[in-house]
Amino acid sequence: MLLPAGKVQADVGLIDRTADLLARSTDGPGLVVELPLGMPAMEAIGLFAESDGATRLSDMVCVVDAAHLLADLDSPDLVPLPGGEDYARRADLVVQQIEHASQVVLARASALAEDRLLVLEALVGALSPQAAIRRTSGEDGDAAVVEALRHRRPTLYRQEQTRAGWVGVINGEVAPTDGPAPVEVLHYEQLRPFHPGRLHAVLETFFARGSGGSIVRSAGFCRLASRPHVLARWDQVGRSLVLEPLAVDGSADADQVLSFGQDLAIVSVGMDARRLVSALDEAVLDDQELTAGPAAWSQYADPFPRWNVAPDR
Repeated sequence: MLLPAGKVQADVGLIDRTADLLARSTDGPGLVVELPLGMPAMEAIGLFAESDGATRLSDMVCVVDAAHLLADLDSPDLVPLPGGEDYARRADLVVQQIEHASQVVLARASALAEDRLLVLEALVGALSPQAAIRRTSGEDGDAAVVEALRHRRPTLYRQEQTRAGWVGVINGEVAPTDGPAPVEVLHYEQLRPFHPGRLHAVLETFFARGSGGSIVRSAGFCRLASRPHVLARWDQVGRSLVLEPLAVDGSADADQVLSFGQDLAIVSVGMDARRLVSALDEAVLDDQELTAGPAAWSQYADPFPRWNVAPDR
């Protein structure tokens, strides 16, 4: 049974109702749901990954237009979410679908030169190392999905997903790359906190404007010296980077391991990785600043938006 994207966009609850009907049937037919771009991949996974659910999500196929993939990953355009009241960035939605896909289909691949396709495949592989990558020369997206489903590899999806490439890099399950290829994967670790002003300058140079290449995706955990007791989540796609508080020292459970300093996975195309690492190293506190202590750090000019956080008591 097929649920087209138009019907899902108009009524997200239709997925639950249809899945419930299928679960009660005796012959166990399958369900193919065509997700609108505005539906985050993690939300779709959550609908079917409940441990007590009778229906299981076994495959997630992401079809991308090969010729426009890089532009989509850098797009500032907003896409309406189901319900039409909230919006999300196209780039964030596209990268989330790729990162959590079990298969990624590069549609209209014949329109591109082979060297360009190899770069795109390397990029998709860095974003989603567990996904199978396929090419299709035609413009018929439906035919591409049918072909992908013929070669489906049933996957066990759980609520807590670790398929994204950046998660694998930070967990040590995906090896960083440091070669001449245009696509590079970097694991940046640094125990010292960032000086907020110098970090902001690095972001302006390497992330916002680009510097001899582009950082397509970076994610992980970081700490600002001016906010030393807050572990922040670093989440960047294309030209947009979000730093938001994740935990406050003293508020986490005893068994929860928090990150000290910086722990970031970075996927770039055509970037000078060594120059980027050098810039990030210069953005952390030097010896004199580090020994000055948190009282001095709190006086640093901090250009980042304020966080409303307080430790749990």
